[in-house]
Amino acid sequence: MLVAIKGGKDGLRLHLNEAAGWPDVLGALRNQLDQGAHFFNGARVIIDIGNRSLTEEQLAELMMLMREHHLEALALASTSRESRSAARAAGVVARPVTRSVTAPESPDGALFVWRTVRSGQIVRHHGHITVVGDVNAGAEVVAGGSVVVWGRLRGTVHAGALGDRTVIICAIELRPMQLRIADLIARAPDGGAAGHPEVAYVDGDQIAVESWERYRRSNRSDL
Repeated sequence: MLVAIKGGKDGLRLHLNEAAGWPDVLGALRNQLDQGAHFFNGARVIIDIGNRSLTEEQLAELMMLMREHHLEALALASTSRESRSAARAAGVVARPVTRSVTAPESPDGALFVWRTVRSGQIVRHHGHITVVGDVNAGAEVVAGGSVVVWGRLRGTVHAGALGDRTVIICAIELRPMQLRIADLIARAPDGGAAGHPEVAYVDGDQIAVESWERYRRSNRSDL
C-alpha cells in the first residue's frame, strides 16, 4: 500500500510508503486526497514517511499538495535526519517516528464519541464513527466508514467520505441538515416516524432512507 490513513491522539496520520518510488507515492496520495476531498478538507495531519530521505524539492511538492487540498501539516515524522532537517529548513515541525501515538480503537478501527456533537464542532475519523449522544444542527461528522448516532441527528453527516458507497448512516432520530454517502448527497425525507431508528444507504445511484427494522429484514440476515 502506497498511502495509509490512521487516527492518533494528535489527529490524522498519513503513512507514506518509504520504499516505493516518490512519483508513485505522490501520485497515490494525490488520488487519495482527490477521492476524499470532503474528508480531508481542513484536516490537520501528521505525515509519516518512515525512513525515506526527502530532498527539499520533494518536500516542497508534498507541502504544495497539502495546501492544494486545504490540509494543515502538523508535522513530518521520519527516522531520517535528512528529511527532518529539510522539514525544519522549510518551517515544518519535524519529529522522529514514534509508533506509540496511535489512539486506542476498537478492533475494526471505529471511533466512539461519548457526548453530544454541538453546533460548530466537527468529528472526523478514517474509520467508522459511533456517537452516543446527539449531533446538533450546525455540527458535522465525517467518516471514512459508517456512522451510527445513538440519539438525534440534526446536523450534517458524511459517511464513506473516502469513496465507499457500501456504508450506512443510522440514527434513532434521523432529521439531518444534509446526508452524504461517498459522492452522493441527500436530505432525510419529511414526515418520518420520530423516535424510531432509521437507516440511510445507497440504493443504485441515490441515497435511500428506511426504518431500521425494514432495512434489517431486507435480505440482510447478517444484521
